[in-house]
Amino acid sequence: MIKKPLMATVDLHDKPFDETTKIKLTLFESYAQAWIPTFIMAGFSKELHIFDFFAGTGYDKNKSPGSPIRLLEKVIEQADLIFKRRIKIILHFNEFDSEKFEVLKSSCESKMITCENGLKNHVDIKYYNEDFAILFPSLMPLIAKHPSLVYLDQNGIKFISQEYFLELAKTSQTDFMYFLSSSYFVRFGNSPEFKKHIDLNIDDLKKRGYEKIHRNICDHLKESLPPDSSLKLYPFSLRKGVNIHGVIFGAKHHRAVDKFLSIAWKLNPINGDANFDIDNEANLGQIDMFKGQRISKIDSFKKEVRDKILSEEIKTNKELLNFTFEKGHIGKHANECLKEMKKNKEITYNANSPCVTYDSVYKNEKIVHYEKI
Repeated sequence: MIKKPLMATVDLHDKPFDETTKIKLTLFESYAQAWIPTFIMAGFSKELHIFDFFAGTGYDKNKSPGSPIRLLEKVIEQADLIFKRRIKIILHFNEFDSEKFEVLKSSCESKMITCENGLKNHVDIKYYNEDFAILFPSLMPLIAKHPSLVYLDQNGIKFISQEYFLELAKTSQTDFMYFLSSSYFVRFGNSPEFKKHIDLNIDDLKKRGYEKIHRNICDHLKESLPPDSSLKLYPFSLRKGVNIHGVIFGAKHHRAVDKFLSIAWKLNPINGDANFDIDNEANLGQIDMFKGQRISKIDSFKKEVRDKILSEEIKTNKELLNFTFEKGHIGKHANECLKEMKKNKEITYNANSPCVTYDSVYKNEKIVHYEKI
């Protein structure tokens, strides 16, 4: 017997998507757009799998596309490359509600009719009308076997469970986005029922500031990883009225991290991890009586970079790029800092630029050494 969720879920498709939902969908869609051609070109697998475990109906009330249709559109965009590389793409769409499930199938099949006939030989859609808690473990062997992109848009407490996250963390070629509604944590986080799924110190999270709760949940998940895990996790917080939602992105490959952070910083060039002013940077001119003058997130990062270069903790572009990713920043921020340091005659380096980019470090294997003057 399938158990119902521990709390009532919200029907996301009986009304138009709000602006927060659209940003979430844009984040996922943009990453899929980068992920699909990257893995096609990598060429080490003839099958790519994409999973949307909470797919919905495909469209909202106003026919604005949801995640499954957006995924299909990104696949269709890569038709020429798919033909050329003879890649098979398998999309896995799950919707637990039976009525919505039928609408989902109809929406996707109508979209596929618009494709070239040849593309249909390279794209399979597998539909599931199952409880996530049962379906997820049954598909984990498939996720672990092939390059996979997994989308988890939870809509209830039982789907937050840390066990799902830790299973994904074990895989070697899986990127995932895990949507969480932080209001669930605040309302139910101290209950025994909730702690069975994920054990957090909710009072401590509240003390750090509700607007930053999603960052702190991400930090908690990082701490739960095995010591030898190479998984990198990044949050993107989404304000919706008085509530804070958010996406946690996870991947092990530096290329994936580079792609996600570039998308996140493009969505918000001020902080790169929220659709709002999460650090209250609009009031940077005000002086905190305890901390003194506040500086922006980017300037704070650049100060860290400068200190580590001058102390010689960081000596090469590879070390600096890894540090940049660890801090959730993009190479552009580190490059700007080093160019300024060179202009001020604090350092020199054996190249025309600092080369703090994925292509320089990992694709072209160009190592640039920084020397203090």
